[in-house]
Amino acid sequence: LGMFSELKFPVPWGHVAAKAWGPSEGHPVLCLHGWLDNANTFDKLIPLLPRGCYYVAMDFSGHGLSSHRPAGCPYHFLDYVTDVRRVAAALQWKRFTLMGHSMGGAVAGMFCFLYPEMVDKLILLESLGFLLAPEDTEAWLKSKRRVIDRLLSLEAKQQTPKARSPEAALQRLLEANSHLTAEGGAILLQRGATETPAG
Repeated sequence: LGMFSELKFPVPWGHVAAKAWGPSEGHPVLCLHGWLDNANTFDKLIPLLPRGCYYVAMDFSGHGLSSHRPAGCPYHFLDYVTDVRRVAAALQWKRFTLMGHSMGGAVAGMFCFLYPEMVDKLILLESLGFLLAPEDTEAWLKSKRRVIDRLLSLEAKQQTPKARSPEAALQRLLEANSHLTAEGGAILLQRGATETPAG
């Protein structure tokens, strides 16, 4: 398992990088590194692990060879969980093992909590996983999972913006905002719409 391959998954701000060991048809294991580390964290460990698994160690956004988020955008735990969800989708993994070290373990724990149906095993190295006060559990779970799912489905549907005539654009704006007058809508569109060769 010494040999590895480099992987790259497109995301809206660039790409998430990863390295993979073992046969791609093997049992999928996603490996998550710790705070300020990167996928190379697993270089010495993976050759000692069972063969027959497909180990993918990803670089979280802003780490290793992955793109940084745009300047001024914070790095929240939930964004790392979303990175994991993106990588699983790109690999078309329905169910897999998660192995996390330190901060990666906390991200892995949070992912399991949000997507239990996607994880068959959780392996934590120097990590507590994810703990919530019992009374917060249900509400947190519902809202966070909805946020991630909605974001990813919106991105999947991203199309080139439609070009409309100024009249059609105003019509559309007024349909979506029943409180606007035609005059108010026209004022907003002066600055809220861009003219392209198509309209």
